[in-house]
Amino acid sequence: MIIKIDLPVMDPAKSTTLVFFALPNGNSIEWTEGKKMVAGDDWHYDIQHIGAQTRYLRQVMKDQNLVTVYLANRLKSWPAWKRQTPNGPAEIRRIVDSVTGMFTAYQPSVVLNSHSGGSFIFGYIDAVKTIPDIVERICFIDSDYGYEDSMHTGKLVQWLSASEKHHLNVLAYNDSVVIYNGKPLVSPTGGTWYRSKLMQQRLSNSFRFEHSADTAFSRFISPDKRIVFLLKENPEGKIYHTEQVARNGFIHTLLSGTKYEKKAGYSYWGNRVYDAFISDK
Repeated sequence: MIIKIDLPVMDPAKSTTLVFFALPNGNSIEWTEGKKMVAGDDWHYDIQHIGAQTRYLRQVMKDQNLVTVYLANRLKSWPAWKRQTPNGPAEIRRIVDSVTGMFTAYQPSVVLNSHSGGSFIFGYIDAVKTIPDIVERICFIDSDYGYEDSMHTGKLVQWLSASEKHHLNVLAYNDSVVIYNGKPLVSPTGGTWYRSKLMQQRLSNSFRFEHSADTAFSRFISPDKRIVFLLKENPEGKIYHTEQVARNGFIHTLLSGTKYEKKAGYSYWGNRVYDAFISDK
């Protein structure tokens, strides 16, 4: 396990939010953080910018100590790591609990977030009998491939019902129509489009959703905006996996349904609002 913690100047008078961000498959922490591109740089440095998005969020959430915890492994794949790691879910829970324990004095809330690496989040859910109250937000940025109704719906329903502070945010796109190298990108039931729609359908047995759709998105949002599914339409069959995080996706998963959302000056799938916060190195 490889962990990097991006700390602000901690203020004991502020609330503290720990964001555990499971890296996308095939990426390093350096690529995921991002930086200003110079000649010869690998293109991966300019596709996520979680570092810049974190800094942007800190300017918006001024009453918060926002801590981003990058989570990686040497296989650069959470599904592969889980397959090769005995008691993988228990180890994931141990890591989350251990890092959270470092901030006990600040009484933190926890966000489980991921881009592509959703196996980390489901591993955590698998490891607990009930999702702890300290987990206030669960976010999937095109990363809920591992969702299983029988294993996860009940725990998510229980957690969402337990507190008005609990939020679920799911971003996905129609990967079922993508042809890559002459073959479908995903199986009929294996992509995030199918899994996200299945999750929403199962949750609709317990929660009411308002549905709206246009040529860009199909949206399923609970009236209190605590549960949000934004599903990107894809009539041209493009690959939008990385675009979902790059176009303010990380920012949106943290601000959706909060008091900051309307004042933040961004739009999901709009122009990148964090460019001024991209570091030189």
